[in-house]
Amino acid sequence: MTEIFSSLGKGSFFVDGGFFSNLRYIVTCHPQNLEYILKTNFDNFPKGSDFNEVFDLLGDGIFNADNELWRSQRKVAHGCFSSANFRNLVAKSTRKVIEDQLVPFFAHVAKEGTIIDLQDVCKRFAFDSNMGTILGGDEKYLSIGLPVNELADAVDDAQEAIFYRHVIPKLLWKFLRLLSVGRERKLARAWKSVDVSLGKYISQTRENLLRGVETSDLLSMHIKSQDELFRDDKFLRDAMLNLFIAGRDTIASGLIWFLWLVVKTPRVQAKILYELELIFSKKNNELQCGGIPRTKTPVVFDSEDLKGLVYLHAALCESLRLYPPLPLNSKAVLKEDVLPDGTRVKPGMQIILSFYSEGKMPWIWGEDSLEFKPERWINEEGKLKHEPFSKFFVFNAGPRTCIGKDISFTQMKAAVAAILFNFSIELVEHHPVCPKPFINLHMKYGLLVRIIEK
Repeated sequence: MTEIFSSLGKGSFFVDGGFFSNLRYIVTCHPQNLEYILKTNFDNFPKGSDFNEVFDLLGDGIFNADNELWRSQRKVAHGCFSSANFRNLVAKSTRKVIEDQLVPFFAHVAKEGTIIDLQDVCKRFAFDSNMGTILGGDEKYLSIGLPVNELADAVDDAQEAIFYRHVIPKLLWKFLRLLSVGRERKLARAWKSVDVSLGKYISQTRENLLRGVETSDLLSMHIKSQDELFRDDKFLRDAMLNLFIAGRDTIASGLIWFLWLVVKTPRVQAKILYELELIFSKKNNELQCGGIPRTKTPVVFDSEDLKGLVYLHAALCESLRLYPPLPLNSKAVLKEDVLPDGTRVKPGMQIILSFYSEGKMPWIWGEDSLEFKPERWINEEGKLKHEPFSKFFVFNAGPRTCIGKDISFTQMKAAVAAILFNFSIELVEHHPVCPKPFINLHMKYGLLVRIIEK
């Protein structure tokens, strides 16, 4: 898609559906189109029935839902994410995973001198962090032994099958589902595992609440809400699965591409470390011209300390621009309309929004659009610019703007600060790095690295 947009020099093109299909797609990366579809004329571009069919695993959760069902869930979720108790839980839970699992794992690997797949580590960190904040669980998926986890494997298997539903004819994958063969068989098994795992957490949390055990994870907060929807365990399962997958996969994707870009760009890493060293020295009252004394004890930063770091935030935004965790989105069309770039859309069409392509277009971001350049987000006064955010759709836009945006930055900042401040990462030479065709943007071959303790 990105190559086509680059060759055309414009932000939209049409694609006819496959054989036996009357479907016509419009693919767009034009920022004014994206804003119009996601925000200005939001009601005319729902998810649509095709989206719900393909993502049937998600049930009636917030990402599948439209209209009142979506609004009800959004209202409850927004209240939960906005609460001080939940934000405190996110900070504490993230710090605990970093202190008890992430840093010890890196120290062990550095001592052993082994090569690891950093993408797998990022996925495990994201899994454990979100288990604590969403389901109130403590699976210790990121442990030195790199254990197998049934829920993690099931979610991966399910998403792989769902991805292939996008690239083969609907009649074919429905036929395979009927016969229960291939990836559809794998999806059916994964679905059962997901239901069993989430069912246990829901039952246990309900019991704990009846006994007066109060917690601030999202599952508990949804159960305690007065909304009738969440009295049904099936609906509760759908809601939690949607939030869990969104949190886990976006954090994992955001971390791996960021770390790769930073390691490849020493000047950016040096500026991030300078910010972190200033915080470290200020907190320890040890700001010295000749350097900052460092103890052998690994340093884990508080989330509050990292909030004001402009360059770190800019570097994360820049990484997300180049490699958005959700590279594509799709919308249906209710009524005939004309998009801001003049493209006419009609009912029955499917619109593919390419956030990945939008972040790479020189006519949107300048001739240096492919360069990892955090400075494009910072003004002359050393503060974050507002202008780039007007064409930054990584967290969606309009009514469906990601409610977990701030939480995502909290978790990512805490993880990368601990990793970069305490360890050096060396990329294994000649290891190929390219995007993997998937729902979320991962690396096809992982990221093989060596870890060195500072």
